Parts: sequence; structure tokens; C-alpha cells
Amino acid sequence: MPPKGGSKRKPAASDGTATPNIPSLAEQFSYIHLPKPFKNPNYTKNVNRRAKNLKNVLSQERERERSEREKRRLEKMDAEKGEDEMDVDDNSNGASKVDEDIPTYSSIEAPPSVLPQKKYCDITGLEGPYTDPATGLRYHDKSVYELIKGLSVSSAKDYLAARGVSSIVK
Repeated sequence: MPPKGGSKRKPAASDGTATPNIPSLAEQFSYIHLPKPFKNPNYTKNVNRRAKNLKNVLSQERERERSEREKRRLEKMDAEKGEDEMDVDDNSNGASKVDEDIPTYSSIEAPPSVLPQKKYCDITGLEGPYTDPATGLRYHDKSVYELIKGLSVSSAKDYLAARGVSSIVK
């Protein structure tokens, strides 16, 4: 049994008159035939280029930073040597010292945060602004507090140990 609407069409009348093909609504609103000014017609893809993995990118970045530090160090030594010969005091040495202390995205040496440390709920992992006075567990809201009140002493100690706190539960 053919699907609905899938019946064969009747052959067109062969009276010699060609009926014009009326475009559908989708064809009328189609932009496929219009020129695309955002595409570069002269673009050719570089087939010799290959993607680098993260390890290669990071090692090249570390090497580039190391060579820049070495270059600044040599410039600083040349400047100091020139100052010794000319006896001229210049503040350029302080500027290069500051440049060496600037953290980059690949260096872990950064100053400590001035923001207070965030506290998280020991049960859910959400932000935990409240602390249970009996167990010392941090909790997120009232429903978690009800759960904490029903915990045994050993369970409360396990949660505290997971956070890295070794306090005595009363």
C-alpha cells in the first residue's frame, strides 16, 4: 500500500504547451543564488598546515618566554655595563625587574588572592554559608541541615575528614 499522498502523478497533457514551473515558497525565500560578500573568492586552504597538540603549544610558549627573559637579562647587563662606564643613573633597571615578575597564563607563580576563601557545603558541594554548631559541617540550606541533624557521629567525622578538618564532634 503506497503512503498517503504518494500516489503516482498523472502524466502531463501533451498538447504542446509547456506550463511554467512555479517556484515553491522555500525557493522564493532562498538566498543560495545571491552572492556571498563575506567569502573571499581567492581563498585557498593550506593543505600543508597541521594542528599542534597542547603539549607542543605550551612548550613553544615556555621557550619563547624563556628567550624573552634571557634577552631582557642581557639588555640589563649591557645597560649596567654602560652605566659603569658613563656613571649615569637610570631607572630602566627597575622597569625590567618588574617585567620579570609579571605572571603569564603558563606560569603558576601569581600573588595570593585578596578575596576571602569561599565556603562550600560538605554534603552537596554548593556554596555553604551556614555551619552546624554541633558537628562543624557546612551546609547549603534548611533541607541539608535536616539531613545533617540525622547523621551519625562517624558519618559527620567522615565528611569533615573529606574536607581536611580533623575536629572533635560533640
